[in-house]
Amino acid sequence: MMDRRRFVSTLACGLGATRSHAEAQSAARMYRVGFLLGATGESVASLFHALLDRLRELGYIEGRNVVFVQRYGDGRMERLPDLAAELVRLRVDVIVTGTNLHVAAVRHATETIPIVMVFTADPVGAGFVASLGRPGGNVTGLTADASPDLWGKYLSLLKEVVPRLSRVGVLGQVASQVGFAELEAASQNLGVALEVADLQRPEDIDRAFATMISQRVEALLVVVGPLTYLLREEIADAALKHQLPAMTNASQFAQAGLLMSYGPNVEDLYRQAATYVDKILHGASPADLPVEQPTKFELVLNLKTAKALGLTFPQALLATADEVIE
Repeated sequence: MMDRRRFVSTLACGLGATRSHAEAQSAARMYRVGFLLGATGESVASLFHALLDRLRELGYIEGRNVVFVQRYGDGRMERLPDLAAELVRLRVDVIVTGTNLHVAAVRHATETIPIVMVFTADPVGAGFVASLGRPGGNVTGLTADASPDLWGKYLSLLKEVVPRLSRVGVLGQVASQVGFAELEAASQNLGVALEVADLQRPEDIDRAFATMISQRVEALLVVVGPLTYLLREEIADAALKHQLPAMTNASQFAQAGLLMSYGPNVEDLYRQAATYVDKILHGASPADLPVEQPTKFELVLNLKTAKALGLTFPQALLATADEVIE
């Protein structure tokens, strides 16, 4: 039989250990993760939940050891600087944000709070990082492009479906400076003329399409950004209305009705962003975390849209598709 004093001592030690563990738990830091995108919260819900789900897998439980501070521009890109400044004032521990327009706004607001970028284009050329291997500042994360040649791939895919293609409309926010120079170079090599329609506000969509139609474009290339992502369904509807084969580099557009998409899985990128958040919250410096480029690109073809446009996908293209929407 256990000696009574030893039992009491053991019990006391056990209670002490339990109390210490509980005190450690209660004293555990509550991290604040900022999340900033220029679209509406509803339109990017799947992206936020991809980040949230992966963070849960890594042990972050909302309300227990992490709080998410979400801010959305609702399609008004001019709000991004103020929203970024607000996250800085709220002293979040890290900010997860999206494309080049987002990163530029957040980087202007802070040079100290770590920034995890997702779906950016050429972050070195944009001046966000010193190099992909050694970012060197407070920005790191994931790009959407593996090389500048990828922009030419989009035009080549359109030409596979529309072999005699000679004039392509490009819809996007010119201020983002994403892809337009690369597209111009690729178009010259492919013998395709480009007609750029600048989309600055949600209400500009009708004007943008009217401009492109007046220039007799035969197909459409959508440059993914906060505004085009928000308006992806409206863009798909307008493209179909004007009988324009259209593509982009995010599958959500093909799912919304665009003819096709070719690019990395955006939700997977946001899941990967959670790993950066975890490392940063555990003390890693963004300056030392290499920027990752996508290694897998998914081709999504919308067969329903093709039929509505009176087009047939080449058999070779269908054979290589990762997803065919019927």
